[in-house]
Amino acid sequence: MKNILVLTGSPRELGNSALLANAFMEGAKENGHRVKVFETAFHPIAPCKACDKCWSGGKPCVFKDGFTDLAPLLEQAEILVFATPLYWFSMSAQIKSAIDKLYAYMKPEAKNKLKIEACVLLASAEGCEKDGDYDGLKATYKSIIDYLNLKDLGMILAGHIGQKGAILQSEYLKVAKDLGRSIKG
Repeated sequence: MKNILVLTGSPRELGNSALLANAFMEGAKENGHRVKVFETAFHPIAPCKACDKCWSGGKPCVFKDGFTDLAPLLEQAEILVFATPLYWFSMSAQIKSAIDKLYAYMKPEAKNKLKIEACVLLASAEGCEKDGDYDGLKATYKSIIDYLNLKDLGMILAGHIGQKGAILQSEYLKVAKDLGRSIKG
């Protein structure tokens, strides 16, 4: 049984990427995993200010924002899932701000170390992978998992999903649920 943390990045409640995340979580829970979700758009996280004061107040970030609530969840997670709409060929700013603050855990003075060992990417967009629309997001994701030395458990890049709810008429929710079920404990 794994502790899975799903970071969502959509500012639309029950938007397509959130529905994709829900399907993944349902499959993972069916497989006995503990799953928590953190909606970055509804717990705003300010961008990293590069102040280099990480951990000086006993916490990863000296600023009080949504990361204050996210940090303990990150510290418990063994698998991290990014669920984001595709914005300008990458992830949403909301989820990117959360990722940027992982910097605190890379510092030698980090009081707590992350236990994350694997990662998943779930994304939706009006564009599609074969047209290269996801190239920037895939490169960012690959760089994150390489830098953090994480195992990639899979990517679902739901293309041609533009209007809110369009994903409901696609096969992507089943694929996401199956991916959640496939996570080994």
